Order: sequence, then structure tokens, then C-alpha cells
Amino acid sequence: MRWQGRRGSSNIEDRRRMGGGGGRIGGGRGIAVGGAGGLGLLAIVLVGMFLGVDLTPLLDDGSAGRTGPAAPISAEDERLAQMVSVTLADTEEVWADIFRQDLGLPYEPVTLVLFRGATRSACGAASLQTGPFYCPADRRVYLDTEFFAVMERRLGAGGDFAAAYVVAHEVGHYVQDELGILAESRRGRQQGADSAAVRVELQADCFAGIWAHHADARWGILEPGDVEEAMNAAARIGDDALQRQGGGVVRPETFTHGTSEQRQRWFWRGYEAGDIAACDTFRARTL
Repeated sequence: MRWQGRRGSSNIEDRRRMGGGGGRIGGGRGIAVGGAGGLGLLAIVLVGMFLGVDLTPLLDDGSAGRTGPAAPISAEDERLAQMVSVTLADTEEVWADIFRQDLGLPYEPVTLVLFRGATRSACGAASLQTGPFYCPADRRVYLDTEFFAVMERRLGAGGDFAAAYVVAHEVGHYVQDELGILAESRRGRQQGADSAAVRVELQADCFAGIWAHHADARWGILEPGDVEEAMNAAARIGDDALQRQGGGVVRPETFTHGTSEQRQRWFWRGYEAGDIAACDTFRARTL
């Protein structure tokens, strides 16, 4: 992915040097997007990291509650933070154009919070265990850049473009919030293969594909193998793949994000079309 030497976003809130203030940070007023269904204790860590739900109360090794000074920021962490900033800047321009040209609406960029260890959000705990998420209550995306290393080590989903796909997916949830889709979706079922929760997540994948389409057309960001990185990441974090990796059986009635095949297909659909109309998962008869 070609991102070096390009403009970063001014909408980054960098908390990485503020210290790890303990993972069990309660008092949340909202619900982070998205959630996860019961997969059994063997899958707790994987689900917590890759589905964006705080499962730290179920972990008993004591790591969730640790406090202490912030770990030093490594050169790789700084590189990833810069990549995230450039990706966020690209999403700002892409979505501002789409909102103005296609929807006749202004686009107010989302704030992305970078942190290490743990921090507070209006939706409760933000930690490595929660994974990246969008919090509607404070309209921020939360991301620990260590998550990208975990993606590579634990799931074999490495690469800058795989990381950028994660950022674009979370920004996609903010776009849904701006358009009133998140609020409407909460009236539907939040679990199951055809639930509102799955449709929300697949649409965010499609929106990530739209970003990739326009970012490449405008800045030539894609290198050989980049799209494959995103497709691989989408496959690795499908509900069915995570359930298998967690040692359990595949239970469609517990799905919250969609299967590997669905996540790949909806990302690809957005990437090919570059059009928000192609991402209407709520009217789709077949997901």
C-alpha cells in the first residue's frame, strides 16, 4: 500500500503515552459497534479481539486490570500510527465527496483515538481485548495499534492494506451513524445469520470497499497483493472462521458479523462499484 509521504489526518486523538489505565473501565453509556454471541470460553480471546466487544470480565489471568506507565512507543508502532492517520485522511476526502455529490449532505469527519493498553470511551472499556470499535455515544473510533500485530500473529492477516481495511471498516460504522442506519438497525435482531447486526457489519465491509475504490482511483494507493490482503483479513474474521478457530462448532444463530465468504463478497462489491447504492445490505434478500 502506497501511503508514505502523504497527508495525515488532523482528527487523531493520540492517547498512546497516557499510560494503561486498566482494562476494566465501566460506566459506558452506549453500545460499541459491533457485538458477539456466545462461543464458549475457548473463543473468548479471539472474539474479544476481532469482533469488537469487551470480554475482559471473563478473563481471569489478571491482565485486564493491570495498570502502569505507558510502554515505550516503538518505531513500528509509530509507523503504523502514521499509516492509520493517512488512511483516515483518505476516508475523510472520499466520504466528503460522496456525501456532497451523491447525497447532497455535508460530511463531518470522525475522530479516531489511538491508545496503548486501555483507555476510556463513552461505550465502556477500550482495550486490546475489545479490538477496534466505533462508539456512537461519543462518535469516536478506538484503536490500539498493537491490534495489527495480533491480527498478523494470531490470524495470519498481516499487511498495511489489511490494517487500512480495518480502519476503513470502522469509519464505515461512523458513516452509518451519520446516515441514521445504526439507530434504525438497533430495532432489529442483534444475532443470527440474517440479523440486523450482520447486515450492519457487511455494509461496513462494503463501505470499506468503496473507500479502497476511490482512494486508489485518486491517489494510486494499491500495490500488487493489497486487495488480496484485505480479502484475507475479511475471511479470517468471519463468524464461521472465528468459531472454528475457537474450537467450537459453527452456529449461525449466534452470528453477528457474517461469514468469511459474505465479508469478502461485500468488501469486493463496494470495491468494484465504488457506489454507496451497491451496499444496501438491508434490502438484500441474499447476504
